[in-house]
Amino acid sequence: MTEVLFYHLQRVPLERVLPGLLEKTLERGWRAIVQTDTKERIDALDSLLWTYREESFLAHGVLGEPHESRHPILLTTETGNPNQASVRFLIDGTTVSDVSDYHRVVFMFDGNDPQSVDQARDTWRSAKGDGHDVSYWQQNDAGRWENKA
Repeated sequence: MTEVLFYHLQRVPLERVLPGLLEKTLERGWRAIVQTDTKERIDALDSLLWTYREESFLAHGVLGEPHESRHPILLTTETGNPNQASVRFLIDGTTVSDVSDYHRVVFMFDGNDPQSVDQARDTWRSAKGDGHDVSYWQQNDAGRWENKA
């Protein structure tokens, strides 16, 4: 079964959390897809991943650009898996109907937005009902992630 992880973003924005999670994904030798809902968001993430740290960047590509299947991280608004990713990050309320192609699916949601929280709860129930291993991660006061469920 696929691991489905829920990241409750409340204290720190996605732009500060996502690069670290992508780094950990690559350290494990996995490829990743980051699915969002708009081209504008892809453009912002594209810029972020090249510049999020002065001394480092995350090599990645955008769906539709040359060699998309060779990128270790691919940014997309679509549900396919052209780079054969093991991990799919779902942000900005995006979903994917079949998670069985992935080792891990990471659902990141804004804990300050009631609609996002409701969607996360629905997605949790669905993933749990489908028999997937689900876990819920929330930041503590020190900024470290804790597994709450």
